Amino acid sequence: MPKRFPALSDYGLGWSARQRITAIATGLAVLLALAAAVALLTGRTTAGDGRAAAPTSQPSSSTSASADPTATAGAGSVAKPPQLADPVAFSKAAATVLWSYDTRTTSHDQQLAGLKAWLTSETTYADWSSISAQVPDPVLWSRMADQDQYATATVTEAHYPSAFKEALADDPSAITQAYIYAVTVTGKQQIVWQNGGAGAEDRSVTLAVQCRPNANCSLVAIAPTVVP
Repeated sequence: MPKRFPALSDYGLGWSARQRITAIATGLAVLLALAAAVALLTGRTTAGDGRAAAPTSQPSSSTSASADPTATAGAGSVAKPPQLADPVAFSKAAATVLWSYDTRTTSHDQQLAGLKAWLTSETTYADWSSISAQVPDPVLWSRMADQDQYATATVTEAHYPSAFKEALADDPSAITQAYIYAVTVTGKQQIVWQNGGAGAEDRSVTLAVQCRPNANCSLVAIAPTVVP
């Protein structure tokens, strides 16, 4: 039976306290109403669901999580951010690109550069670490490339979490500070590697996306836990 290699999203790391304060307290907490946001969006993700027989390396803070790729790296097969002003539609596209990769045509640096293009330019809210942590470190990426591993994704549903809708109903003007929306997306990731290896896994993620009036949406952060 072909060896099962893990998906990119299996390598997510939890946010540090500083990152939670920056990305949530100044962004999502504005929308999810203070204590409710902290209670719902703090925590840590697990590195996979235990089914992956895998290269055991995980992304380190000194490599993928802190990498700052330049535009000259190119984006390889990573899709460019769409010109969308709707938070839900943009979140569907963002989840698709987060769950998709192709080590046959895209280097580690290109994967990071491609994802960086989706990030908001407003540094007050941008949490690049939560996004770049989804990409395995260069050594593991190379091992995945040796297996010609790639993944595609299909989104089945996206919605505003109930806490977000309740907070917005309580204070509709709160969103005008940063125009950051919380959106939970579900779907399926299909993974393929050499010698006929293949698999599929269900995926869910809660994203923070910024959609200011008269501007295209951009990605702010990935929440460390999925918010229903």
